[in-house]
Amino acid sequence: MDKTWMLADRRSLRFEIGFENFLKVASDNAKDPNNIPCPCLKCCNNGFGSIQFIKDHVFFNGIMENYDRWKWHGECSYAARHGLSEGSETVEMNPDLGIEVDDVGNEDEELSADSNEFMQFVEDGDKPLYPSCTKATKMNGLIKTFNLKARYGLSDSCYSDILILFGTPFSKKILFGTLLPDGNELPGSVKEAKKILSTLGMEYEKIDACPNDCILYRGFHGAAQRCPTCTASRWKLAKDKSDRVGVSAKTLWYFPPIPRFRRMFQSTFSAKQLTWHAKGRKNDGMMRHPADSPMWKMIDTKWPDFGLEPRNLRLALSSDEFNPFGAANSKYSCWPVILVTYNLPPWLCMKRKYMMLTLLISGPKQPGNDIDVYLQPLVDDLKVLWDGVERVYDAVRGEYFKLKAVLFWTINDFPAYGNLSGSIVKGYNACPICIDQTKPYRLKKSNKMGFLRNRRWLPQYHPYRKQASAFDNTIENDDAPAPLTGEETFARVQGLPKANGKKNSPAPYKGPPENRPCWKKKSVFFELEYWKFLLVRHNLDVMHIEKNCCDAILGTLLNIPGKTKDGIAARLDMVEMGIRTDLKPTTGAKRDKLPLASWNLLLDERKIVCDSFSNMKGRARFSSDIRSLVSMEDVRLSNLKSHDCHIIMQLLLPVALRYVLQKPVRYAIIRFCLFFKAICSKVIDVSKLQQMQADLVDTVCLLEKFFPPSFFDIMIHLTIHLVREVELCGPVFFRWMYPFERYMKVFKGMVRNRTYPEGCIAESYIVEEAVELLGKRMLPKDATVGIPKSIRPGLVNGCKRLSAPKIITANGKLLDMAHLCILQNCEDANPYFKERDNVRSVQNSGVFLVADAMQVASARDKRPRTNDMEFYGRIQQIWEVDYYKFRVPIFLCDWVESSRGVKVDELGFALVKLDRIGHLNDPFVLATHIKQIFYIEDPLDAEWSVVVRCPDKDFKGGGDDDNDGDDDDDYYDEEDNTVVEQHPYISIMPPVESFDDVVGHEPLAHMLDQEMKESGLISELSFMFRDDK
Repeated sequence: MDKTWMLADRRSLRFEIGFENFLKVASDNAKDPNNIPCPCLKCCNNGFGSIQFIKDHVFFNGIMENYDRWKWHGECSYAARHGLSEGSETVEMNPDLGIEVDDVGNEDEELSADSNEFMQFVEDGDKPLYPSCTKATKMNGLIKTFNLKARYGLSDSCYSDILILFGTPFSKKILFGTLLPDGNELPGSVKEAKKILSTLGMEYEKIDACPNDCILYRGFHGAAQRCPTCTASRWKLAKDKSDRVGVSAKTLWYFPPIPRFRRMFQSTFSAKQLTWHAKGRKNDGMMRHPADSPMWKMIDTKWPDFGLEPRNLRLALSSDEFNPFGAANSKYSCWPVILVTYNLPPWLCMKRKYMMLTLLISGPKQPGNDIDVYLQPLVDDLKVLWDGVERVYDAVRGEYFKLKAVLFWTINDFPAYGNLSGSIVKGYNACPICIDQTKPYRLKKSNKMGFLRNRRWLPQYHPYRKQASAFDNTIENDDAPAPLTGEETFARVQGLPKANGKKNSPAPYKGPPENRPCWKKKSVFFELEYWKFLLVRHNLDVMHIEKNCCDAILGTLLNIPGKTKDGIAARLDMVEMGIRTDLKPTTGAKRDKLPLASWNLLLDERKIVCDSFSNMKGRARFSSDIRSLVSMEDVRLSNLKSHDCHIIMQLLLPVALRYVLQKPVRYAIIRFCLFFKAICSKVIDVSKLQQMQADLVDTVCLLEKFFPPSFFDIMIHLTIHLVREVELCGPVFFRWMYPFERYMKVFKGMVRNRTYPEGCIAESYIVEEAVELLGKRMLPKDATVGIPKSIRPGLVNGCKRLSAPKIITANGKLLDMAHLCILQNCEDANPYFKERDNVRSVQNSGVFLVADAMQVASARDKRPRTNDMEFYGRIQQIWEVDYYKFRVPIFLCDWVESSRGVKVDELGFALVKLDRIGHLNDPFVLATHIKQIFYIEDPLDAEWSVVVRCPDKDFKGGGDDDNDGDDDDDYYDEEDNTVVEQHPYISIMPPVESFDDVVGHEPLAHMLDQEMKESGLISELSFMFRDDK
């Protein structure tokens, strides 16, 4: 048997076929298929594992070249069994590759430069960390230390000093000498370490660009010295205005995605996860993943050859600007372009490891509408991926296949939406879905657009359509505009110019209003032949829409300067429109006075709202400290980040507003908050989307009755289209900007040299790629920075105690109850609570339990029923019951009495009396049986507390991210509700008709009653309770 293949490059086809024959010999003669000697350079037949284990080790470590007689793998018995001598010539077929072994000689064996570099990398990596070291290699030590650098954000100087401390002898900086023996292989500096790792990582390309964003100096313009469009120099200018040849004026950093996709399939772990959508999903009509969406199914139906191969990739693209210098320089703008792969399961799809940086557009100025110029290299590669990339190796199946990929959509904030799609996102045609049918109203006094025609989405005979004076003083007879299809959009942008630099921007439109343009350019993505057939090409970002809506509501209610939508100009706009003229400002001695409107909070009411926020304590790692955002002196909330608005809008604001404002206004705001709570669910019930859209339209129309026209900017209008995108594309959390914004924060941390921020990011990124590639092999128990460990470590992994324990002797009754609880529920637990809420800024003791309970109507009821019942409580103590051979953690809780201590109000909020304790005979519970909640004191009655259920952050019941979905059933357990982040629309939400007379044409009172009106100006409001509470 020919064994010269053992000397070949292990990435060549010759090595592949020979190694398959070796594995066949080993498998046929193995007594235990999971205990076969591994012939890699690291194990040297002393390590044992399965066939897949041997494949992985040989690929990364190489095979023993002197192991020419496979005596540990049964070569003799194999030859005797088949009647062959060692030198016999046979023709064998590789069943996976379908290639005869005799044809190996025809394969091109010429090694490329990168192969030689890779072989040198492998040889260096196999060296022991120091002479006589048997536990770690040079590469193992380097990967572990660099993983720590990336995880904890160590500076280059700090990392260099660590290397010097451990490895370099006679250092001038460290006087204590080295901690490793002489002759160790640890790099002496961070530069040397990056050089070693960059050999394994993928390369990037630096492409010169015109400083005015006209062209890239590639292809036809590759040798040009000046831009043919604007004649600007390719090079930076010296002080004497001469060209500094070789120093480009602007640079594009391009990270080709095709080699990176190849590498993903070379990893057995990643290759397995990339087919999860075809094997690991649950098909029950619910939408949990883009694979459940009509968009995914349309691709599979229209191009069946593409859909039949589950390894073909579905991609999404995101781009946004960030300032790499933080607050030091607010004018610098850097633009990364990131790809994500939807083939992966939900718990990996948006992780840092699988967010692929493809473009990095250097500053200092943003590309704006000319970003298409920089996207051209990526679009060219996407065309190649659509046609197919040959000979991509699948490490799981052990075969080569043709890889294809399709770009589903882009994910951007609203200004970047206009840059990538070419749509105009300002002015009269600001809505990219309604386009020329947006038809806003020009508010002359406020100098802005009011998007008021939301009644078009109501049913044809809805009473609101005829209530002219309650809305914009018109009767609404038009239907809702139908969104254009991709083909219709493509037809309308035909003939529009492509992006061609800032020196060639089109002049502002000054023609008749009916001919206002809806697009400013033809998007570069239309070069993709499938782009015009996609149902949704660009996504509205729920994160930024939610933040803007939250800012508008809080700013208007609390009268925050710069945030409020109310003011003299807003009142004059209403007078001009002929609506709510009694709210017009009146002239005073020193300043104009504003009559009190339905959206105005009295001064003491604003204090109640702010005081409610200042007393809110969520669970650990739930959100930032909301109390730090409240200013009781100014009676306002300030410095809200996007996630703060997310938590306030969906969970906290409905509680804070429970007893302020008139009931119709309050209900309208709470309904609007609950819409965002429903649309952000991780599991979408498709059958309820139509009702969700109808509820949203009613809610927006209610807001239009109570709030000024200036409140309704484009962000409020865009909420009308969010349900449509959920219906077509799937859950929101796959399509919002949160993960990309967090990744840009990582990019900021990579900048070590402020002179070359993009270069720092590029170099750090490719090194991190190498760490991620080898991390799964060399760091089996350590989480890499790309896939961090779960924030809730399990008991078996060793959780640390919250505080020092103390041994107690329990009385007989309590001990018996604890023992009974353990016997009935003998499962592991994850203790992560302690009664420390009173001295901490977070609240971790609240718990919630659903259990079967016997329910009777009265003492005479002879037919009791057993139903699910909700129990609320607080953890008082955590016991660790010692059975000598094992220990079981258990919670001692105070449970609220269900009959008189729990109630549900008309909005669906559960309220509990925490001092009314019940269920004294069953106080213990295991952690696996409960959910964590927190309580907020009711603003009206301090004896009652509002229950707030926390959204789960994990996708798999136990929160164990370490198995990463290897067990496909973990994610879709029938009894596991942790996949639902938010609860759906509250079913008992009172309908609009319960507090608004929709039959008549007179609007509901938009002013506060006369008694409040006479109490003074907005700045001098007094407090009183209203009768409607």
